[in-house]
Amino acid sequence: MDKALAGVKVLDLTQFEAGTSCTELLGWMGADVIKVESPGNGEQGRWSVSERPGVDSFYFILLNANKRSVTLNLKDERGKAMFLELVKKVDILTENYSLGTLESFGLGYDYLRTVNPKLIYLSIKGFGTYGPYAPYKSFDMIAQATGGAMSLTGFPGSEPLKPGPTIGDTGTGVHAAFGILAAYIQRLRTGKGQKVEVSMQDAIVNFVRVPMMGTHITHKPVKRNGNRGAGMGVYGIYKCAPGGDDDYCFIFTSNEEMWQLLCKAMGQPELIKDERFASNKLRWQNVEELSGIINAWTGKHSKHEVMEILGNAGVPCGKILDSVELLEDPHLRQRGMIVDVEHPVRGRFSMPGCPVQLEDSPVELRVAPLLGQHNAEVYGEMLGLKADQLAQLKQQGVI
Repeated sequence: MDKALAGVKVLDLTQFEAGTSCTELLGWMGADVIKVESPGNGEQGRWSVSERPGVDSFYFILLNANKRSVTLNLKDERGKAMFLELVKKVDILTENYSLGTLESFGLGYDYLRTVNPKLIYLSIKGFGTYGPYAPYKSFDMIAQATGGAMSLTGFPGSEPLKPGPTIGDTGTGVHAAFGILAAYIQRLRTGKGQKVEVSMQDAIVNFVRVPMMGTHITHKPVKRNGNRGAGMGVYGIYKCAPGGDDDYCFIFTSNEEMWQLLCKAMGQPELIKDERFASNKLRWQNVEELSGIINAWTGKHSKHEVMEILGNAGVPCGKILDSVELLEDPHLRQRGMIVDVEHPVRGRFSMPGCPVQLEDSPVELRVAPLLGQHNAEVYGEMLGLKADQLAQLKQQGVI
């Protein structure tokens, strides 16, 4: 079965997470993603955070599924010549180097577009390629700080907190994949490629557009509310049995019907007529007392039981799943969001799969490649190089 992006070729020069998460999405959708890495060590994510010297890190493996890997020395003139031949034959090139890196090799977008006018060129930078912050380096947490996510996270009176998910990195990658596909669709009409630019700070700002409405209303900074929603009576974290660090659930009733369903599900229908909780406004005014009542009920049940009881009753509720529970969750496994893979060195382990499902293009997850695993395959297919030529190039440090 043809995949959605079958026939689309991507040269992936990205490293770490913001770029690699983008190209992994493209690979899941069927694009031929060719990861270009330096000979020897490869991209930094392979080894800089590995707990086993000489073995690809789980960080790398989790972000580079469904790709092929080749090694190429872009500082070598023969390597540059090979790279330019590859550029002529691909649809998309992605990079998230520091500002000016590829330009210093003579391989910036202005030149590459002359080599391949149809090329779609993705550039991911912490702060983009222009603006006062453009020269500054960035990582996920820097983007979360400057994009507003940290200012919104935490409890009243506490210092700002970094959200746990790497939304500054993978969130940027998702935006980048969207930009690439938009440019590709436009190219189908015009025949012309173009540059796609995504700033990590910009991506985070996009994520905080809804909380930003508070500033439009009050003309003041939005305050941190912890797990509670301002003005919402039932909106928050509640403790469950047996009382461990992650034995919590999140419950939210957005209207009167859900509030009444919650009361009935807890076996306390009398709360519906209780004057203290007769409206959302009153429930908010008496939120501490109400939270005590709900906690007393959830404390008698496990988080799994609470979610099942309330979910079946029509009340929005989510159990707080830790990282081990996610990998074992039967719902995620049935949906193919958690899958088992076999790595040639790491062996068998579980990892998240593709979060996007296409009816006519089911994803077949392939484990991340070893460094240079596809040199012979890719250079044979695209450049017509033979085994003896590749052996010589490897000996000379070109690949």
